[in-house]
Amino acid sequence: MSGKVALVFSREFAAYSFGPFHPLRPERQILTYELIRELGLLDNQNVSVLMPRMATMDELKLFHTQEYIDRVKEKSELGYGYLDYGDTPATKGIFEASALRVGATITASKCVAERKFTHAFNFSGGLHHARSSAAAGFCVFNDIVIAVKYLKKNFNVKKIAIVDIDAHHADGTQEAFYDDPTVLTISFHEDGRYLYPGTGFIDEYGSGPGIGYSVNVPLPPKTFDDAYLYAFNAVVPPLIEFFEPDIIIQQFGVDTHYTDPLTHFALTTKTYEKIAEKMHELAHKYSDGRLIVVGGGGYNPEATARSWTIAFATFLGFKFPRETPEKWRKLCEKYGVEPSKYLHDEKMPEIVEVRKEIVFNRVEKVVEEIRRTIWPFLF
Repeated sequence: MSGKVALVFSREFAAYSFGPFHPLRPERQILTYELIRELGLLDNQNVSVLMPRMATMDELKLFHTQEYIDRVKEKSELGYGYLDYGDTPATKGIFEASALRVGATITASKCVAERKFTHAFNFSGGLHHARSSAAAGFCVFNDIVIAVKYLKKNFNVKKIAIVDIDAHHADGTQEAFYDDPTVLTISFHEDGRYLYPGTGFIDEYGSGPGIGYSVNVPLPPKTFDDAYLYAFNAVVPPLIEFFEPDIIIQQFGVDTHYTDPLTHFALTTKTYEKIAEKMHELAHKYSDGRLIVVGGGGYNPEATARSWTIAFATFLGFKFPRETPEKWRKLCEKYGVEPSKYLHDEKMPEIVEVRKEIVFNRVEKVVEEIRRTIWPFLF
């Protein structure tokens, strides 16, 4: 079962750019859309493409301070400097580009809340590092937090679960809801001892009435498909069953891919398909199908486009072909990106068996510690 699916997209998403040498490459949005289109997914009668709008000032202020918003506007007009300590440059027009991405997640949230669509996708979103008064980690405004607050304010949504699979800890999102038992945050990420932002340990499990509702799953470098899926299936389904959210938001960062230049995971596209299958199943079982999917990290543009397309196709129930379309491969080459002939990864990451055994054992211990530390608060 799928239902009606919305894809929120604008070519203006490419304006969210920090310059030609920054690792966050805006063409990944275009490559994703064009791959989805070339595969014929937009011809499906259940799929609609929605144009986003810019978030209003009042919507941005659902989470961000007026002082910070004004500072982003000022820096955006100047077109130089930084919005944080060096990761997030202040390029010309970045305020408008950031507000558009927030507006796209609001568009996705609204159409699901109104039950016009069962699922909605905004792969330009997922900017989970931004704090109320600061940019961080390439994220200017936190569209996820704003969407949650928008849904609560305008649609009286009681309980929302956020499942974040980006390689980097969802620190901004966690901080926003750290004491809130009506928002369950689950973050799978590379252990903060090895990767930015250096947070997201198991003992960060919430405060006050929110104790137990911030769940972190820090995984070791070289975590591979089977180990990752073991942790995912051990943690996510029981938590969603316990929480019974009205709406699920999935942050679908794919910088966990084994070719990603910034991280140290070893996942393949097969894992993203299986995660999409599981999240689709959980949404229909516990939240009446209501699922909002946003993007996130992914610094190999070609692998990112394939991964998000596979996720979109899986949620839609589309049986995709083995090969990528030739026209899309030529578009990759136009952007200076080496394309894959196949939609799914044909090559696998090379990890010796001894290393695999060590990694799996560490992942098992993470799951055991989560059950020992967090389960008593919830079950």
